Amino acid sequence: MKVKKIPMRKCVGCGSLKPKKELLRIVALPTGVIEVDRTGKKSGRGVYICDDIECFHKAYENHGLEKSLKRPVSKDVYEALKAQVENG
Repeated sequence: MKVKKIPMRKCVGCGSLKPKKELLRIVALPTGVIEVDRTGKKSGRGVYICDDIECFHKAYENHGLEKSLKRPVSKDVYEALKAQVENG
């Protein structure tokens, strides 16, 4: 029987490699809107982050989202993302 490969992704906050299903995806849509993608299927450039507030703060401090999404992220977007991460 063939062993199924588990897709791994890197968290932009802490930098650890984890299975894709354990991480939260943040996507920059082609329209320019940045939002949390709980399904993992929205089109656009996506970055992954651990689903805890500490990794979100690390990503904010080291500008991980801006670097990975290759576009500026406003403070309002960070506040909206933070609320979604906290609410789960």
